[in-house]
Amino acid sequence: MKGSPQSFLDLPGVKKLRSGKVREVFDLGETLLFVATDRLSAFDVILPDPIPHKGAVLNQLSAFWFRRFHKIDNHFITADFDDFPKQLQPFRAQLAGRSMIVRKAKPLAVECVVRGYLAGSGWKEYQESQSVCGVKLPQGLKLASQLPATIFTPATKSDSGHDLNIDWEECRHILGDGFADRARALSLQVYAEGSDHAARRGIIVADTKFEFGIVDGKLVLIDECLTPDSSRFWPADQYVTGQSPPSFDKQFVRDYLETLDWDKTPPAPKLPGDVIARTAAKYVEAFERLTSEKLL
Repeated sequence: MKGSPQSFLDLPGVKKLRSGKVREVFDLGETLLFVATDRLSAFDVILPDPIPHKGAVLNQLSAFWFRRFHKIDNHFITADFDDFPKQLQPFRAQLAGRSMIVRKAKPLAVECVVRGYLAGSGWKEYQESQSVCGVKLPQGLKLASQLPATIFTPATKSDSGHDLNIDWEECRHILGDGFADRARALSLQVYAEGSDHAARRGIIVADTKFEFGIVDGKLVLIDECLTPDSSRFWPADQYVTGQSPPSFDKQFVRDYLETLDWDKTPPAPKLPGDVIARTAAKYVEAFERLTSEKLL
C-alpha cells in the first residue's frame, strides 16, 4: 500500500482546476485527472490530520464499482497508471493507486442520496416529522431500522458547503423531469446492485450518495461510487436495530468529534493517533471485504 501524499498536491506542468475536500482535479485537455488524497472532512470541515491509505481506498474502490457497473454510463476511463498520458509518468509516486482518468462532465446541481436504513440526518428528521425529505414513513421505526422500501432523498449544497435535503418536487424543479427521473432510477439501481454485492461480503450499505453529470447530452455517473466517504457501511454481524452500529466509514471520526467541545467550524481539532489508526484500518477492511483484493 502507498503511504500518504502531501495534503495538497501540485504537478508541475499540469493544470490544476481545483482542490476539493478530498480530491485534486487536473485538466488534461479532453479528460480530467482525479487524485484522491488522504484528507478527511467531517461536518464539511477538512481535518488537520490525514488518514493513511484513505485516498487509495477511495480511488480503487470507485474504480472497482465503475468497472462492475460498466453497463451504466459513467465518467471512468482508467485507473491503471501504465495507461496514463506520458506527461503524468514522472509523477508515478504521487499518482499510482490513488488517481484515475475520467471524462469531463457537467455536474448536476443535485446530489442523489439513497437510503435503505434510518440513520444520520434521516433519523433526526424522522423523529421530528415521521418523514425523510418529504417521504412519509411508518410509525415505530427505530434508529438503524431497515426501511420498508429504499427511498431516494436528493440534496443540494448551500453556500456554506453543507448538504440541504430537498423533496422530490424541488428536485424535479431544479433538474427537469427527464434528468430527475433518470437520476432517481439510476441511483436506486446502483444502490440495489451494490447493496446486494456488499451483503454477500458481510456489509450493510445503510445509505449512500451518488453524483451525476452530463456528457454529450447523456446522464452519467461521476465523482466516486459506493466508498466509505460517500456511504454508510455497517458490519452485518454487529447490526442491531435501535443502536448505531460500528461503521467502516468516517462515522467513527464523527462520533469522536461529537464528544468534543467543538462548534464544527474551522479550524477542526487534531485527531488522536488511535482514532487515525483505527479509521485507516476500517477503510482498508471495507475495501478488502468488498473487492476480495488487497489494496495496491
